[in-house]
Amino acid sequence: MTQLITPQLVTLDQNLGDSPADVIRVLAGKVAASGRASEVEGLFADAFAREQKTATGVPGGIAIPHCRSAAVTEPALAMARLAHKVDFGAKDGPADLIFFIAAPDGADQEHLKLLSKLARSLIKKDFTAALRAASSEQEIVELVDGALADKPAAHAAPAPAAVAAPAAAESTTTATGPKRLVAVTACPTGIAHTYMAADSLVAAAQEAGVDLQVETQGSSGAKPLDPAVIAAADAVIFAVDVDVRGKERFAGKPVINAPVKRGIDEPAKMVQEALAAADDPHARRVPHFGAEEQAEREAEEKGEHIGQKLKRALLTGVSYMIPFVAGGGLLIALGFLLGGYDITAVADKVVLENNLGNLPEGGLAIYLGAVAFKIGALSIGFLVPALAGYIAYGIADRPGIAPGFTAGAVAGFMGAGFLGGLVGGLLAGVVAHWIGTWQVPRWLRGLMPVVIIPLLGSIVASGLMFLVLGGPIKNLTDGLNAWLSGMTGASAVVLGIILGLMMCFDLGGPVNKVAYSFAVAGLGAGAVANQAPWQIMATVMAAGMVPPLAMALATLIDKKRFSLAERENGKAAWLLGASFISEGAIPFAAADPLRVIPASMVGGALTGALCMATGVTSQAPHGGIFVFFAIGNLPMFVISILAGTVVSALIVVALKRWAVRKPAAAEAEAVPATV
Repeated sequence: MTQLITPQLVTLDQNLGDSPADVIRVLAGKVAASGRASEVEGLFADAFAREQKTATGVPGGIAIPHCRSAAVTEPALAMARLAHKVDFGAKDGPADLIFFIAAPDGADQEHLKLLSKLARSLIKKDFTAALRAASSEQEIVELVDGALADKPAAHAAPAPAAVAAPAAAESTTTATGPKRLVAVTACPTGIAHTYMAADSLVAAAQEAGVDLQVETQGSSGAKPLDPAVIAAADAVIFAVDVDVRGKERFAGKPVINAPVKRGIDEPAKMVQEALAAADDPHARRVPHFGAEEQAEREAEEKGEHIGQKLKRALLTGVSYMIPFVAGGGLLIALGFLLGGYDITAVADKVVLENNLGNLPEGGLAIYLGAVAFKIGALSIGFLVPALAGYIAYGIADRPGIAPGFTAGAVAGFMGAGFLGGLVGGLLAGVVAHWIGTWQVPRWLRGLMPVVIIPLLGSIVASGLMFLVLGGPIKNLTDGLNAWLSGMTGASAVVLGIILGLMMCFDLGGPVNKVAYSFAVAGLGAGAVANQAPWQIMATVMAAGMVPPLAMALATLIDKKRFSLAERENGKAAWLLGASFISEGAIPFAAADPLRVIPASMVGGALTGALCMATGVTSQAPHGGIFVFFAIGNLPMFVISILAGTVVSALIVVALKRWAVRKPAAAEAEAVPATV
């Protein structure tokens, strides 16, 4: 097997820059210069994208940036002992020992096992001390080769897929024996953090006298825990950044869930939290089935502050509301297409008095247009109740749905609209959640979620909407609608710029969702006489299409500035952008946020301004260019998107060409063909 590290891949006591990006770029250059990667930029982009997902600094002044990359042709380790420490996100400060692990996309299992063994060795103090004391590159290579050849440490598992710790201390024993814990560790690449977290948790459990067995779901394979071991466990620890495979095996167990890095940084705390959960009858447990229970558990995970819970509940409401608006908006647009804009005045009469055997004046087109319009209008009518109902669901789970829908219906009845739905949903969710915490007799518990909570929650939330909040919210909504309807000229352009900037700022994140939710919520208020909500929807959709389209165009304009992986992503980004899926630009933004995001925002602002200035409208909340029949002033919709796309693409290419900062060492190591 090819040696993973050579003296050529070792850098000792040099200053490689001030940031993780600087260091990773230099080490990527080392790997490419050794002939183990086809290009520097592609490897750097993949490694830095991984770094931005989860910081790779670990306690002890160590960092392990790592990735799988199509640019890697042969597995490699590049090591640096820094003269100037760099902060890689470890809690105890900057790192001076950097191990860059570069693996091909299809790395073989033997190489992956060696890479993960190295990662596990780095938590051993004697090994890291020897690395710091080494006087030459060859000595570093010998130390690493020795770590890869040695058997696992005493506290590690005999196999890389599972590790176990013996029990000893009396403080963690019960009448039936010692406390028993199981754990799963997993990270996106499955090379380093997965195994370091496992060993750290095992070491902490050993010190606490706890029997802990770990299943590592990493790249070098996973050996599932014995079902008998899981059944005997008092609690489970999930130190993961990805979904746990086979999570149903742990159903009903008290659970502590945290990112994999916490398993490295705070293993002792996680073990103690698991022990406390094992003795707590009210501790959170692994759900028995379904993604909804999992989402609820994650939303309420310990350490999540109230703002995060509120944001998650609001986004839950919006996500469930969108299908009603999407279907309804498209059907209304189809109704206008078939029956003309006058269909609004006759739709009710036509659908009630006519049928396929008794067509109205105007024939089949009018009848089908009236049917489509009426179905769409009824679907849109669920907008506010669905929003409120599922906001309440995001807070209180299923018992919150009925109070939320009821409060939303009251908001709609009183004319409080979207804002009333938000407030009603929050009220219903909070009240339902509070009632659900009441301690009631056992005989009454079965009635709580199906009778007591819906009844009392509806009375309180809807009562407050009727008696106190509905009127003021209606006045606020009416004022907002009047302001939007009255926007013309410069004020409309300014709003278009703001919406465009928001849509491109975080590419599907909270800011993007705020702008999108604002547009979707107002869509139901749009009409021929009040097209401002339709204009806002068109502006938001057009601006959201710009980032992926711009990145796709940029990869064609200057291929050398993008990695192989980015060029492949660029091919897919054409369709994603055309479909209004802003997330298509995320791979580019993750690899180079300081260039991609500002460039996208400039193009999005231009597109937003053009759409608002020219009165482009959309009666569909999604679909991009594929819902062309729902777009008013389609030529300007297309021109606005093209203008923003070209501007963003040119800016990002210019920034990649001229706004480049490389440390001197990186320039020395760079491969000419990739510079």
